[in-house]
Amino acid sequence: MTPPWSNKPVDWAAVRAQFPALSKWTCLNTATFGQLSRASSEAVARHFAQRDEFASADFLDWYADMERIRAKCATLVGAQADDVAFVTTASQALATLTSGLDWNDGDHVLTIEHEFPNQLYAPRVREVPWERLRESVDAHTRVVAISEVNYASGFRPPLKELCDFLHSRGVILYVDGTQSVGALRFDVSETPVDMLAVHGYKWLNSPSGAGFTYISPRLRDRIRPSVIGWRSHNTWMSVDDLHHGQPVFKSSAEKFEGGGLPFPVLYGMEASLDLISQLGTQTIEDRVLQLASRVRDIMRTLGAEAIDNGSQIASARFPTADPSRLARELKTRRVIVAARHGYLRVSPHFYNNQEDLDTFARELKQVLS
Repeated sequence: MTPPWSNKPVDWAAVRAQFPALSKWTCLNTATFGQLSRASSEAVARHFAQRDEFASADFLDWYADMERIRAKCATLVGAQADDVAFVTTASQALATLTSGLDWNDGDHVLTIEHEFPNQLYAPRVREVPWERLRESVDAHTRVVAISEVNYASGFRPPLKELCDFLHSRGVILYVDGTQSVGALRFDVSETPVDMLAVHGYKWLNSPSGAGFTYISPRLRDRIRPSVIGWRSHNTWMSVDDLHHGQPVFKSSAEKFEGGGLPFPVLYGMEASLDLISQLGTQTIEDRVLQLASRVRDIMRTLGAEAIDNGSQIASARFPTADPSRLARELKTRRVIVAARHGYLRVSPHFYNNQEDLDTFARELKQVLS
C-alpha cells in the first residue's frame, strides 16, 4: 500500500497515527525504547500465521526473506549486503569483534569516560576522557570502541576525523550506532568505520532482538567467527545433505551469524526500515534535530542548563531538582522521559509533534513547582 505521505510533503499526522502508543502516552524516550508501528506488529503476526499455515515447511523461504532485509539494512548505512550480519544485541556485535581477535600481552580496547556499559565492560578495556583519547592510543591499542551518540549526554564525537587518525595507526574503530541509526544519517562510505553495531529497538522502532552489524571487508579478514553453527559452512542451504567436518566460511559477514535467525523480530524491523526509506533519512534527521532543539529551549526556559552536542538527544541539569524524581513524576502524568547520570534526558523521534512538546513543557513546569 502506498503511504499517504508518499511523493508529497510528509503528512506527519498520518505517520504518527501508525504508532498506537502515542494516542495514550507522550513518548519522549526513544533513547530507551522506540515505539512500534502497526506495520511492525503486523509483520511479526504474519510470520506466526504463516508458520501455522505451512507448518514451517517453507522455512528456507524465510532465509530468502532475510537476504532482502539484509540488503535494506545495508542500504540504510551505505554498505553492501555482504557487509551485514544480523545480531540480537549490540553487545553480541562487540563480542564478535573482541573474541575474534588474537590478543597479545598488553593489548587493550580503548573507550571514553561515561560510555554506555557495553563499551565499559569490554575485555581489556581502558577508559579515558574524550579529550585524551588520541594521546592515549599507543602500540598496544587494538580497538577503539565508542558510541556515535552518547546515551546520557547526547555527545556526538567527530567520527570521520577519528577514522582517519586510527586507520593511520592500524587501530580498529568499533562504533555503537544503536543510539543514533534510524534518527541520524550514517554512511560507511563517508565515515569508514571498521564495525558498526545497531540494535533496532531504539531509533529503528523495532522489536527487541532485531539488530545488525556492519563489518568492513578489511576487518572480516582479521577476525575469526566465534559462534560456529550449522549455517557456518558456505553451502548450508543444502539442508538435504549438510556438510560434515570443519566448515568452510563464506567471505561475507554472514559467516559471523552461526545458527538460526530470530525471524519474527527481523520481519518487524523490515517494516520500520521500509517506513524510514519512504520518509527519507535526511527528512527524519532534520525533524528529530529540530524537535530536540525545541526541547532544549523548553528546559532552559524552566531553569535548566541544557547541553547541545549536535545530536537528537536533549539532556539538561536542573540545579534544584533530582532528574530521577522528575522522570518518575512525569511518568505518573503519562509523559515518558528518562534520567541518566544527573541529566533529565528527553529524546523525541520523528513521530513526535509540537503537541507532545507542549504537554512536556506544561507537565514539567508542574512537577518543578
